[in-house]
Amino acid sequence: MSTDATLTERVRTALDGEPAVREVAMFGGQAFMVNEKLVVSVSRDLLVRSDPDCATELLAVEGARQAEMAGRSMGRSWLLIAGDAVETDEALSFWLDVALAYNRTLVPHGRVRRSRARPTTFRST
Repeated sequence: MSTDATLTERVRTALDGEPAVREVAMFGGQAFMVNEKLVVSVSRDLLVRSDPDCATELLAVEGARQAEMAGRSMGRSWLLIAGDAVETDEALSFWLDVALAYNRTLVPHGRVRRSRARPTTFRST
């Protein structure tokens, strides 16, 4: 799957003001992470991570369909938006807003901090 360089640059520009943006190659395209969580991935189309509770409503938007990988659904959070459905800045902004709104609800990745103290032992008397 080829990456749409113009769409990639538009997404990069739109996310310029977001904190902790990182780009990685993922899902056959250029993925954009915010706070270490995937927001969107650009190929010929736009893969959007959204609130699964809004899936039915979002799938009704023209150009949106359930994302699949290897012929299987990626789950209700993942939508594939046709490249021609995000040709306008308004349309791209809509989908980025959807993805960023969900991204802000996610718990940041982090290592579980374990106590270095020895476990409490109980002695019988």
